[in-house]
Amino acid sequence: VQLQASGGGLVQAGGSLRLSCAASGGAVNTMSVAWFRQAPGKEREFVAGIGTRDSRTGYQDSVKGRYTISRDNAKNTVYLQMNILKPEDTAVYYCAANRRPVLWIGVRPEDFGSWGQGTQVTVSS
Repeated sequence: VQLQASGGGLVQAGGSLRLSCAASGGAVNTMSVAWFRQAPGKEREFVAGIGTRDSRTGYQDSVKGRYTISRDNAKNTVYLQMNILKPEDTAVYYCAANRRPVLWIGVRPEDFGSWGQGTQVTVSS
């Protein structure tokens, strides 16, 4: 499966952005899809994920209540709605897919074999 991430940009603190992860070569509703982010000098970290059949979601604690992951099967796209953005949310955001179910606890980048190219999110204070 090929993934194309988009939607990043520059936004002021408190603002919102919606990231998109468009898939080709596979249906997103048959995969576990996650968003990760990586800030300069830091490791890539899990942000949010959505499961396959039951669409169960999981979030990093720091984004709970602010971010929402969703899926549009008709468009074969997974979204990440990000609200109340903070400067510490600044990072390159990546989407990733795993054809197997993922338990959204202790999620590691190594659990995912397909990756999009990343989209920059910059939040100014």
